Amino acid sequence: MVSLQEIVTYLDEELRIGDIPDYSGAVNGLQLENGGTVTKVAAAVDASLSVVQAAVAEGADLLVVHHGMFWQGTQPLTRAFYKKIKTAMDGGLAIYSAHLPLDVHPVLGNNALLMSALGFEPSGSFMDYKGLKVGLTVETVISRDELVRRVVASVGGPVHLSPGGPEDIRKIGVVTGGAGSEIAICTREGIDTFITGEGPHWSYPLAEELGVNLLYAGHYATETFGVKALAERLSRVFGLATAFIDRPTGL
Repeated sequence: MVSLQEIVTYLDEELRIGDIPDYSGAVNGLQLENGGTVTKVAAAVDASLSVVQAAVAEGADLLVVHHGMFWQGTQPLTRAFYKKIKTAMDGGLAIYSAHLPLDVHPVLGNNALLMSALGFEPSGSFMDYKGLKVGLTVETVISRDELVRRVVASVGGPVHLSPGGPEDIRKIGVVTGGAGSEIAICTREGIDTFITGEGPHWSYPLAEELGVNLLYAGHYATETFGVKALAERLSRVFGLATAFIDRPTGL
């Protein structure tokens, strides 16, 4: 049994919660407290009702997620939102969320871990968000077909390719999640291949026009890495049992 506050303090410092800018609805950090202690940690991408129900059923008293409970902004505590909060509180489940702080972490981050799964060591960063570089780059020599095979193996699912760039790749950019609308930035950075989760329809023809290979590997699939690593870190540091709650969206 570990103090919730001790875990929160550790996570806030490790993830630099107070220093990393983010969308206001992310509400990074502790979103819901419990009675004050933790014995088991559940990890998931989204703090959805089904995830909260599964976490309580697992006997977890702390849920760490990438997408927290307040993405839609202020809303009344009614219907599904009320049920989610009540389920968590009745089950003694605290909820901690880390969005961009988890994306950009050099060890536990989604970007860094996807790069590692692909067999690369990042050599640079790109894509500015409020003064923060949210993406990673690597200069390498690899065929497009081989890279697609590696991405499929890394995320364990399909990859949608817009083959607008060269077959022989020289510079790759990675931003997990939904960064497809930012593809134009790649050309300014000399990136010929961009890997992300998802994006708008128009990004496909734009990739062709810009001469960039665009790989959509799934918003959900590219963002399972960080929460899994975070739960493993908490298990190692605090000796807690962990569980990963898999609720893929197919997006």
